[in-house]
Amino acid sequence: MTAALEHDAQLMLRVKDGDACSFELLLGKYRRPVVNYLYRMVQNQGIAEELAQEVFLRVYRARTSYEPTAKFTTWLFRITTHLALNSLRDRKGEKRQQSLDATTEDQAPMEVADVRRNREQQLVEDARLESIRDAIAGLPEKQRAAVLMHKYQELDYAQIAGVLGCSVSAVKSLLFRAYETLRARLAHLAEDQKQRAL
Repeated sequence: MTAALEHDAQLMLRVKDGDACSFELLLGKYRRPVVNYLYRMVQNQGIAEELAQEVFLRVYRARTSYEPTAKFTTWLFRITTHLALNSLRDRKGEKRQQSLDATTEDQAPMEVADVRRNREQQLVEDARLESIRDAIAGLPEKQRAAVLMHKYQELDYAQIAGVLGCSVSAVKSLLFRAYETLRARLAHLAEDQKQRAL
């Protein structure tokens, strides 16, 4: 474990011993990454916020049985992913909302725009980011979870395998299929970029 991850596990062990301040530190550090991950999974800010509250409620409730057998982030994202997948299954029959404005800071745009860009460049960039978000949102649930953990949370294969409850080779296969699908769905972006460069 790295020093930072050891620190997280130590904080959680302090929470287990009744230290509320340590829980506040973990909440402060991981709330936004958890909400962002959930938003990208469920495509709805309100539901992402509700699920994040449930994640941290479960973390707190599990404090008495917590053992640092895996990295803290693996354990945290296992809880988070489980809740996200359950929410998606529960909502499958409902009409999917696609409000991907990402106008507030909490919705965390995937990239921060350069304020010096002109309006046309910004519109092109916004359309590109929306295409990427749509392509990721269109992946099967487990592939989407694997991509979001790999690319945006920077979890390694072993951590993702721990979260999804599968082997490292299964994670590699999931990611390979997901990235192949994304490459095909986003091929038009590479073509557009080439055209603009000419």
